[in-house]
Amino acid sequence: MTDLKQSYSVRLNDGHFMPVLGFGTYAPDHTPKSQAAEATKVAIDVGFRHIDSAYLYQNEEEVGQAIWEKIADGTVKREDIFYTTKLWATFLRPELVRPALESSLKKLGLDYVDLFIIHVPFAMKAGEELLPKNASGEIILETVDLCDTWEALEKCKDAGLTKSIGVSNFNHKLLELILNKPGLKYKPTCNQVECHPYLNQSKLLEFCKSKDIVLVAYSALGSQRDPQWVDPDSPYLLEEPVLKSIAKKHSCSPGQVALRYQLQRGVVVLAKSFSQKRIKENFQIFDFELTPEDMKAIDGLNRNLRYDKLQL
Repeated sequence: MTDLKQSYSVRLNDGHFMPVLGFGTYAPDHTPKSQAAEATKVAIDVGFRHIDSAYLYQNEEEVGQAIWEKIADGTVKREDIFYTTKLWATFLRPELVRPALESSLKKLGLDYVDLFIIHVPFAMKAGEELLPKNASGEIILETVDLCDTWEALEKCKDAGLTKSIGVSNFNHKLLELILNKPGLKYKPTCNQVECHPYLNQSKLLEFCKSKDIVLVAYSALGSQRDPQWVDPDSPYLLEEPVLKSIAKKHSCSPGQVALRYQLQRGVVVLAKSFSQKRIKENFQIFDFELTPEDMKAIDGLNRNLRYDKLQL
């Protein structure tokens, strides 16, 4: 997992490098957007170089501003930062793809992003509403061929608006759909999915590895338990006794164990926190190693539990 530009990176199938530990910027609606800017600055200060956001998060102006402040004060250069944005479900029609990316770039103040991914594998009614609903409160879906959407992403890469392209929340079948597309120009570099010890995605991980697609884990620490997406009765991952006992043995936190677990499986992992102490802690996962017994014990926690209910 080494690279010339930066240690702790993985080489993507298009030749670009992605840092194996990323900073997630999503926060529930009630969190002030300014906190995203503050947290991103702290993350860059402690060493994060991979920043993950999305149109859906409605915070790209703040995150962009944080990146620019850290460039201005000499902490980083633009090329040190690996920035990901995502194409939301209301923009999957091919003609809406480039304008959506250009709109994110404008908010960010960037000329290009490092990674542009399809956020979810289904289309919602096009328009300004993030979650278009009908009179009875159901989300309005529309039919778009994901292969056409993918072609539009390939064009964004060719135009230099993004260095790499990928997908998110795709299962094995949907990945096959893209991989077997006639005239495919670029394979997805990655598939970002919910992944943690209670949902370890071992089959999907194996498939992705066989196709040289990097699996990127979100909700790796469980979840922020936003009631809009998450069942309030779901168990707290970081209270899991197995993680707590392994953490005690290594003199670290259960969260650090959950993140380190992913790195050792060859998964790129996103750590999401807006607390200064935790952001710092989440970056300190390179100086200890889980034993094969630890890994096996954590593998044994899998129970196919999804925190994210956005699986329509």
